[in-house]
Amino acid sequence: MFLGASTLNLDAKGRMAIPAKYRDALAECCASRVVVTINPSEHCLWLYPETEWNEIARKVAQLPTLNRQNLALQRLLLGHASELEMDGQGRILLSPELRDYARLGKKVSLIGQGRKFEIWDAGDMVAAREGWLEEAGRFDDLSPEAAELRL
Repeated sequence: MFLGASTLNLDAKGRMAIPAKYRDALAECCASRVVVTINPSEHCLWLYPETEWNEIARKVAQLPTLNRQNLALQRLLLGHASELEMDGQGRILLSPELRDYARLGKKVSLIGQGRKFEIWDAGDMVAAREGWLEEAGRFDDLSPEAAELRL
């Protein structure tokens, strides 16, 4: 499980160091190989361990392509996916296209989402978090699954 938030630096080449606390888990589960793609509904990136991504990619690729929304999802998720391997310092190189889509600056936020991470521009994440807090405060519109949670 990938949990927590970290603020990281993106170097001039577009490299981001994965925090040390996640490197061992990624080395164990996927031999330090990850996939980064765009989040089609927000200007951030999704980072998956390769093993997790392979399952998702297989399901997305099997969607009927005559449905325009399915085709759009395939183009966005699969078409923008980058297979990456952490280097000896635990860094990954984010392509200019991915960085541009997520509007990444020098400071980025890596947010654990259980089986994946989100990568946000640090400033955008702070602004988005305010919106998330506002949305979370309206408990009258929870999904049936969320309404059953006991926190």
